[in-house]
Amino acid sequence: MDVILVTGCAGFIGFHVCLRLLKFNQYKIIGVDNLNPYYSVKLKQDRLNILLEYKNFSFYKISLERRNKVEDIFKQHNIRYVIHLAAQAGVRHSLKDPYSYIDSNIVAFINLLECCRHTGVEHLIFASSSSVYGLNTKMPFSVKDNVDHPISLYGATKKANELMAHTYSYLYGLPCTGLRFFTVYGPWGRPDMALFKFTKAIIEDRPIDVYNYGKMERDFTYIDDIVEGITRVMTRIPKPNPHWSSECPDPSSSVCPYKIYNIGNNKSVSLEKFIEIIEKSLGKKAKKNYVEMQPGDVPKTYADIEDLYRDIGFRPKTKIEDGIPKFIKWYVDYFNVRL
Repeated sequence: MDVILVTGCAGFIGFHVCLRLLKFNQYKIIGVDNLNPYYSVKLKQDRLNILLEYKNFSFYKISLERRNKVEDIFKQHNIRYVIHLAAQAGVRHSLKDPYSYIDSNIVAFINLLECCRHTGVEHLIFASSSSVYGLNTKMPFSVKDNVDHPISLYGATKKANELMAHTYSYLYGLPCTGLRFFTVYGPWGRPDMALFKFTKAIIEDRPIDVYNYGKMERDFTYIDDIVEGITRVMTRIPKPNPHWSSECPDPSSSVCPYKIYNIGNNKSVSLEKFIEIIEKSLGKKAKKNYVEMQPGDVPKTYADIEDLYRDIGFRPKTKIEDGIPKFIKWYVDYFNVRL
């Protein structure tokens, strides 16, 4: 079996990616996570317990910023692919605890890059974010656009990851693909994300904070579509772009084996409509507290996914009308809620 290292395996996206790969029954999955308390450790442990039921899954509880621990894993296993999904997430939290983003998103990433370089990993796939688009307003957001103006430290660390990966791809020929995720949601989702917070508050008869007085739009992307994109990209090793020009550089490719893709639903949905569907799914109205825009937030996201479709032949397709009820069902079952 090919060995795949998945970092952040107890996280929302990492859990779903591991589950999909394990069900293929043709890979050995090495999962890494530090189970930090940024949100419910119990939720992370419950995800992990499901993965541990598979005989071809092994777990290491380590922090990736501990270089010797990361090196040990690469020495013990002949890793073919690395899917790097571990990170300190959250735009707003980066205003409160900036150092954790440097440790988890920068130091950890250089440790992975060095290990991939020295052990001949065939392909490094890593999570970037729509947050890299920062002050950009031209819609839809394109991987061809300049992204040099992030407005959160979280976004800046993701941009830094893209630059670091390109450097290693150029210097050492390490094939790297960065995936810019757009507002991922679905069962087993993160408690700090809007869908989870809104659902919990509405059920508990508490008001929800609606930022920018409701004038927000997001490209909500269902978890199954994200996983499909990741697993398809994994075996598609990027190649140098023969048409790349240093006079007019394409930010999404290079003269080395490096590629950036957006993975989004290719559709921007208003926050008000998002809330309406939650209300309909719960059979209960939300109490809304309209507040101003939060620092680091942007009013709208919208992904151009033409490169993904051209190269991978895949477009995310799950509508929020279908995805939100699936999350609600999971939430009600997991927390044993009576509606």
